[in-house]
Amino acid sequence: MKLYETLEKQLKREPNYVTDSGELKKWVVINKAQNYDAELIGLLLDDKELKAKFFLDIKGVLVFNQSFFIQFLEQKNYLNDSYTAYKNKVGLTIDGKFLKQRNEVALVWPFKDCVLEGGQSREEDKREEIFFNETLAQDEITQLLEPKVLTNAKRYTSKGEKPLEKFNRNKNGIITDNLIIKGNNLLGLHSLKEEFYGQVKLIYIDPPYNTGNDGFNYNDRFNQSTWLTFMKNRLEVARQLLSEDGAIYVNLDFNQVHFAKVLMDEIFGNENFQREIIWRIGWLSGYKTIDKNFIRNHDSILFYSKNNKNLNFIKKYINNESFKPLVKYEKIKDKLTELGLNRQQQIDLLNFINHTNRPEKYPIEDVWNGNEYDDLNSIAIVSFSGETVSKMLGTPELKGQKSEKLIQRIIEAHTNENDIVLDYHLGTGTTAAVANKMKRQFIGVEQMDYIETIAVERLKKVIEGEQSGISKAVNWTGGGEFVYFELKKSNQNFIEQVESAKDTKTVLKIWEEMKTKSFLNYNVDLQKQEAHIEEFKALTLEEQKQHLVELLDKNQLYVNLSSLNDKDFIVSSDEKKVTEDFYQIKK
Repeated sequence: MKLYETLEKQLKREPNYVTDSGELKKWVVINKAQNYDAELIGLLLDDKELKAKFFLDIKGVLVFNQSFFIQFLEQKNYLNDSYTAYKNKVGLTIDGKFLKQRNEVALVWPFKDCVLEGGQSREEDKREEIFFNETLAQDEITQLLEPKVLTNAKRYTSKGEKPLEKFNRNKNGIITDNLIIKGNNLLGLHSLKEEFYGQVKLIYIDPPYNTGNDGFNYNDRFNQSTWLTFMKNRLEVARQLLSEDGAIYVNLDFNQVHFAKVLMDEIFGNENFQREIIWRIGWLSGYKTIDKNFIRNHDSILFYSKNNKNLNFIKKYINNESFKPLVKYEKIKDKLTELGLNRQQQIDLLNFINHTNRPEKYPIEDVWNGNEYDDLNSIAIVSFSGETVSKMLGTPELKGQKSEKLIQRIIEAHTNENDIVLDYHLGTGTTAAVANKMKRQFIGVEQMDYIETIAVERLKKVIEGEQSGISKAVNWTGGGEFVYFELKKSNQNFIEQVESAKDTKTVLKIWEEMKTKSFLNYNVDLQKQEAHIEEFKALTLEEQKQHLVELLDKNQLYVNLSSLNDKDFIVSSDEKKVTEDFYQIKK
């Protein structure tokens, strides 16, 4: 029994292996062992007795004896819950072993063991992506995920735009500037990992829902697999950025939320699943009732902690007050009619104005005075365009943006002033705007080209003191600043040029430039390409585009940090300066 006790004591040094009642999570440990988890192996190697028992010395190299270790854990006399196979166990079995015990319950899809770069820069673009296998393409993945060189850095303040001299840092050397980053969000997250590993208190993302018309235009044949791989790659590094008391919220609809739940259970651990928050998106009335089935009236927000034991959740208490509408129908009905809305639409919009902007006044049937009241579910939007709402309220609301009140409540639940909030699907910039008004440090990443014309412009107005969203509720009068920079592109520039080409003449012009300035795959024979140029011209435009993209080396989409001083990449002195400052590279 001494070996059992030694093993149990050593494993319990890791909090994630222990239940709230102090018992060892045997099947969590087994799962880690099956995946050759470095953390687990490190714990075993730290103890001489366990090292001698569970590792083989093969010509001076220690090899983890995985099968023996798992067999040892599964012995019936090891833990209390194993004295009988049926104590506290209900579930499906194979060969007398529960599926959970066998680690055979998992979300599996084609290309799960791959990395997808996912470099779409415009919603209308359609892409055929390369899936790099984690085992077969380790070198390619290492290069792909290496931190990138930064470019086009600038600082925005209340006095306008100016060149970035240097990043501001706290006493621990961590950057304290608000950051807006343009570039592929997977590569952006891996670049951020160098500076912000374990530093982020809250992540909120509103990723593409994969509805078929939401801009997620990847790989038609394996669209579901592509979406899951896309999400998995990013969630894995997002978890690394979270602090031990941090949380992540993922906003989805019915198309993918159930797949995402299982995926996030796998990445974060189902013990870290906190809530599914139902966010109402409208009222069931009028033209919506013509649907043939039950009417979808909500989105879902999946809420996970990094470590359930350390989660910091700040409860909110409010007083129940009688509901007083902000806007009365009689005063605005003529204006609504001018906008072309029928009576039911007018009523829906009135509800939107009154309830979305003051959810704390939402009518509650019982007397809830002094009791906890989580108002997320009373924050709602309806299916009107941002343009319609802007005309009514006179505020620059943007189509598709999330309610600032929703983001405010989530930020309030997990952060204090100066804590870091991350949104790597920044979109129109709602998360960053709310974080700035609440005096939190924000980091936003967006790869779509509209980041400069929408998110950046919105944040400039926030700094100036715009009064939409939560501004009045938090007495916002303006202030703050942010740093904007881009991941420096290399072959990605050519991919975007090819994708936007409208005719063969343009494609051929791009090819001429590619021959001298791009990084082609090592096996591309330029002479053969030129010898068959007439055959290339005979292809359809889409086939021509696909062929050119295939010729490019996908490991050189962006400029890697290791190439900072490589003459082939032409990195300017300003780019070197800001990059070296960000990664704290000493000359």
